[in-house]
Amino acid sequence: MSEDVAPARLFATPSGVKLCTLETVADGAARNFVLQIGEARFHGFVVRRGGEVRGYVDRCPHAGLPLAQKLDDYLTPTGDLIACSWHGALFDIDTGACVGGPCVGQALRPWPVVALDGFIVTA
Repeated sequence: MSEDVAPARLFATPSGVKLCTLETVADGAARNFVLQIGEARFHGFVVRRGGEVRGYVDRCPHAGLPLAQKLDDYLTPTGDLIACSWHGALFDIDTGACVGGPCVGQALRPWPVVALDGFIVTA
């Protein structure tokens, strides 16, 4: 693969990949993950609430861009919604459904992750 060709983008990952310890993602915060799988890359993020985690593909359904302009900046200031920093779309953390902004009626693509034995793991 030449350096001027961007790697292919994936929208799913294999199960059983340990991403990090649960404590790596602060309670009430989110964290970005980029996984290299073969010649392609997967971009996702995880939101933690207590011992529960939710994962989503890092791609806004409105414009196809990653949601955060600043690393790990996925949540509203109050931490109750996921926010697209490009166009202001707002998403429910538990379902990924767009609840405000330019893509109401659409949703983020889920990325199956679980908290297991102190780690965040792909499911």
